Amino acid sequence: MNPTIYYNNTDVDGLNIFYRESGPEDAPVLLLLHGFPTSSHMFRNLIPKLNDQYHIIAPDLPGFGFSDAPDSDHFSYTFDNLARIMQRFIDRLELKRFALYIFDYGAPTGLRLALANPEKITGIISQNGNAYEEGLSDSWSSIRKYWEDPTPENRKLLSDFTSEKMTKFQYQEGVKDLSLIAPESYALDQHFLNRPGMNDIQIDLMLDYRSNVALYPEFQAYFRKYQPRFLAAWGKYDPFFLPPGAEAYKKDIPDAIVKFYETGHFALETHAEEISNDIREFLKDLPS
Repeated sequence: MNPTIYYNNTDVDGLNIFYRESGPEDAPVLLLLHGFPTSSHMFRNLIPKLNDQYHIIAPDLPGFGFSDAPDSDHFSYTFDNLARIMQRFIDRLELKRFALYIFDYGAPTGLRLALANPEKITGIISQNGNAYEEGLSDSWSSIRKYWEDPTPENRKLLSDFTSEKMTKFQYQEGVKDLSLIAPESYALDQHFLNRPGMNDIQIDLMLDYRSNVALYPEFQAYFRKYQPRFLAAWGKYDPFFLPPGAEAYKKDIPDAIVKFYETGHFALETHAEEISNDIREFLKDLPS
């Protein structure tokens, strides 16, 4: 029987941070960081497949899921700030060593943690978590336009990114069998996206995503210097983060393992079994 999954909350600088936790307390730690527009709910199928041997912690970032989402007048929605809260979170939980699973927005957040805490990182799993320009598809064109010219008109063009249509698109695009996608996945995400003020919060983060691209050279320098054990687990038909973004990791980490799955952005929705098997194989050789 698999260990129990606990649904916890902790105060981080006055913010309630919700997190899922499971697995033996003395086991190697795996920190799971979700992306847009989801939450730790995206790991609901993965956690039970790994929690017999690993201590798994999966927080909801500020502004997502069951964590607090203060309005943008009271909290600066930047990736530096998300990483600052996650730094305080790992300090609060006294995490000394851990492997990172980074996905989508979780990638620039988690890689900031890696830059700040290289001694804590035992390995990195990037599931459609980008750190190279060649990984960005043409689907970023309207967001790039806003980066270059942040006018109210260009901001308005991004409002569709919080729509139900776009949320479903992120789950369904590139998936061959849509019956594999649990409808509560995108329904829960949309529930949180429909909260008052959430459109502005999410567009603020889309604007600040340009800071992540600016940091790509620093992330890549970290890879070259520290040569972290690395697994790129990639949905091949992701409309936002292309396969060349996964393959690019090998430029800086020659021993990186790159795996592709016949699915889209939310690869765990359709390929949790395959991905968990590859993660288990990857984790078994990592230091504690």
